[in-house]
Amino acid sequence: MGKRAASRQVRSRAGVRRRPFAPTVLSGVALGVLSLGGGAALAHWQGTPGTAADDAPRAAATEPRTPSAPASQSPPGATASAEPSASGSSGGPDPSKSPDSSPSAGDGGEPPPSVPDKAKGTFTTARSSGSPAGKGPLRRYQVLVEDGLDLSASQAAAEVEAILAHPRGWGANGRGTFQLVSAGEPADFVIKIATPDTADQLCLAVGLDTGGELNCETVEGVVVNLKRWLLGSPTFAGTPAEYRHLIINHEVGHEIGIRQHMGCPGPGKPAPVMMQQIKGLNGCVSNAWPYDENGTYLTGPTV
Repeated sequence: MGKRAASRQVRSRAGVRRRPFAPTVLSGVALGVLSLGGGAALAHWQGTPGTAADDAPRAAATEPRTPSAPASQSPPGATASAEPSASGSSGGPDPSKSPDSSPSAGDGGEPPPSVPDKAKGTFTTARSSGSPAGKGPLRRYQVLVEDGLDLSASQAAAEVEAILAHPRGWGANGRGTFQLVSAGEPADFVIKIATPDTADQLCLAVGLDTGGELNCETVEGVVVNLKRWLLGSPTFAGTPAEYRHLIINHEVGHEIGIRQHMGCPGPGKPAPVMMQQIKGLNGCVSNAWPYDENGTYLTGPTV
């Protein structure tokens, strides 16, 4: 779901999505309707953008742009990705359990929110602190949101905190203790939510091409593309709120040292959270959690 920066080891994430724009146009059929001596004709045009795996086109809310710089130029430690996850029989996340979910497409039947290509390029750190959650080494983190957006940093921080404290998450199963810290406090990593243009700049600074669509990891932590945060992914079966669970769990998985991605363990089985699910499930059922309801780690073959 992200690209990783040099000092963190290059990790190819669920990342660079293709830019498959394959609009299909349905020509409207003019229907002549005779009424009171008057005639009316109706024509309807509809375009269906193509979906992408790992490289999403930029113009479509869920599709990547054509990369401006080859990912092969990424320094060691960098990774890009845009991991989708879906709800369903695999126990996908229930967005109703995440407090104060950010507004997003498909969460309540309302139209998808508009995602600006760029904003101010500066960030506000959530002035929120939480209690340590989980078991294992303490990792303190901050949540930052780009200035000029209709997205509260504190609201986003509360959502991230709930994900990392979930019983099926990394912390509850001994992979780390996570604590949200406020601005001015020391942090081990940061999670930045940025517009597509700003995310591209931050990721390109460490040699990673995210094409206006993907998340990445830098030397500071994680950069989340606002488009993915608000709109989800075209290959994700759940809502954007559910998709955010996979974004955080996948990226934090890299933060805690899981360098390799995983493949599908078998038809009908839950896809590992470290699988690049946006590239296809290969017979698996989409899933956004590292562990199942019984605390069993959902793994698969390394790829």
